[in-house]
Amino acid sequence: MSQPTAKIVLIGAGSAAFTVSLLQDLIAEADFAGCTVTLVDTNVEALNRMADLATHLFAKANAGITVERTTDRRAALDGASFVVNAAAIDRNRLWQHDFAVPKKHGIRHTLGENGGPGGLFFTLRTMPLVFDIARDIEDLCPDAQFINLSNPESRLVLGVSKYTKVKALGLCHGIFLARWFICQILGRPEAEVELTAHGLNHFQWVKEIRDKTTGEDLYPRLRELEAKHDPSFTPLVRTLFRAFGFWPTCSDDHTGEYLAYGWEGGEHGFDFAGDEKGRIGFRELIDGVLAGTTPTPEDWFKHSWGERAVEVMGAILHNRHRFIESGVLINRGAIPNLPSELAVEVPLSVDATGVHPINLGPLPDGCAKLLLQQAGVQQMAVEAAVHASKDLALQALLLDPVINSTTAAKAILDELWEINAEYIRPCL
Repeated sequence: MSQPTAKIVLIGAGSAAFTVSLLQDLIAEADFAGCTVTLVDTNVEALNRMADLATHLFAKANAGITVERTTDRRAALDGASFVVNAAAIDRNRLWQHDFAVPKKHGIRHTLGENGGPGGLFFTLRTMPLVFDIARDIEDLCPDAQFINLSNPESRLVLGVSKYTKVKALGLCHGIFLARWFICQILGRPEAEVELTAHGLNHFQWVKEIRDKTTGEDLYPRLRELEAKHDPSFTPLVRTLFRAFGFWPTCSDDHTGEYLAYGWEGGEHGFDFAGDEKGRIGFRELIDGVLAGTTPTPEDWFKHSWGERAVEVMGAILHNRHRFIESGVLINRGAIPNLPSELAVEVPLSVDATGVHPINLGPLPDGCAKLLLQQAGVQQMAVEAAVHASKDLALQALLLDPVINSTTAAKAILDELWEINAEYIRPCL
């Protein structure tokens, strides 16, 4: 029987970190021979760097995967089986405004990316771009699985799922970040521990923590060790853990974006300077590999630490019936005590018939009620973005627990709307 093949399109391929992870996983899975990977970006220099790297890695690994590159998204999407989105709009420059402007007006927040005023404006400027991609998918490859890696995950998946016919899935490595924190307290290697969790993106509740080999319940041991652990280690998450009885994903800064008191876990924001330094270093590494002056890192031929996009694609392509730890899709009963029309993050079962949520039952009552505070915020932010409505955007801000002043909300809205005006437009 012949090997099934597919066309895989990566939009925003100039994003080196996401693209290298995808290439790693395509190589490590070792069952995409005959497939074509089409890299798309508007930054020609970044696109060529990553396409050259893909060609180099696939040849070195004898992966049998063809590489294409283009700045023409529609040409790339024609006939695609899978579309992976990692695109962002002028990410760090605009994000810095998202963080600084609310602080100037007295809002205490943690990151400004997925919640609070920053999360709203990430949504307002990114939703039109994602809708453009979705409309092209509807036109050129309507059966393709769309996999979103860009933030704000929950809002983008909700908007696309509600207003288009595209099969949308969001993937995030937040559950693995939570596992890292838990394993620091347990003193166990991450490879030995598995989690099941459900809730919202960047705010799931971990239902089970088990030894991967024996199935032993590790929650009792975590509770015992956590009580004696360094109190400065991820204090906000641990406060919620003690109050609600379950560990929340994924970190103080991400989880704190959704909470009025989230700033108690730190108000430092994203490390933009460190991020830029890391990007420069990573580009230099890639350039060295391509020039032959730097050895190709061995890790680039092994599975990545991050999202499970390649595993999802492989399960669909080869009908693998695969368990995926976490994915973002529309609830529709997957978490019975959260709204049906809300993007939730739950474990998945994936096979040739598609992506299927795994129902872990209802959330504990207190955990669900805390997430319900955020549900309406996300739904309203999506409506504001889809309709490019400043009135709805104000409502989204006034619903958000991070906002502590109507005066501040109006001032933030006016200032950030002007900064983002060229990107905000109706999606319908």
